[in-house]
Amino acid sequence: MDTGTRIDIVSDAICPWCYIGKRQLERALAILAAEGMTFSVHWNPFQLNPDMPGHGRDRAAYRAEKFGSAAKSAELDQQITEAGAAVGLGFRTDLMTRTPNTVDAHRLIWLADHHGVQDAAMEAVFRAYFVEGRDIGDPAVLAACGAEAGLRDVAVFLAGDLAEDEVRAGDKAARDAGVSGVPSFFLDGYNLFSGAMPADTIAGALRHGRATLRERERG
Repeated sequence: MDTGTRIDIVSDAICPWCYIGKRQLERALAILAAEGMTFSVHWNPFQLNPDMPGHGRDRAAYRAEKFGSAAKSAELDQQITEAGAAVGLGFRTDLMTRTPNTVDAHRLIWLADHHGVQDAAMEAVFRAYFVEGRDIGDPAVLAACGAEAGLRDVAVFLAGDLAEDEVRAGDKAARDAGVSGVPSFFLDGYNLFSGAMPADTIAGALRHGRATLRERERG
């Protein structure tokens, strides 16, 4: 692969800004494709709630505890709903009843990467949680997301523990690299920025990052 062409995104499946960032990145990549620049995109695991029980928690109670009150939780939901709408995403926080543990969701994304359908699986998982209000801690929901992306035998895969160590190691590697919030974007291993930036900003960062890496390679 050419220098300056691999984008790694550190994200969590329950991070609304990661879904918004995905849409902004897609717009940025379309801008850059028109300029003759192409990139490969890879999704990497991060757990916003690493101590979440395996079965998850009631979302309303958990968020009221985490953010101090139900009113503050509702205010934040409104903010992400408006931000999502600005990029064409119809967030339905009113349908979201569980805050899940996301290890299995990350395992599914790992599996999808090994079958060349990671982006489709990531999209399906984000949509299931944020638009359809489904519990992505439920193996049946994740199996449906995997099938939508073209994967087979996902339920069998999820019933085992394959890739759990890889997911936890990926989470640790991200933290060791200084990631404390998501989405975080890397270009060929170099940290570009964190947050759901506007498409033009992302395109500019990728142009600059790619040029810098190629200059270093020549020098």
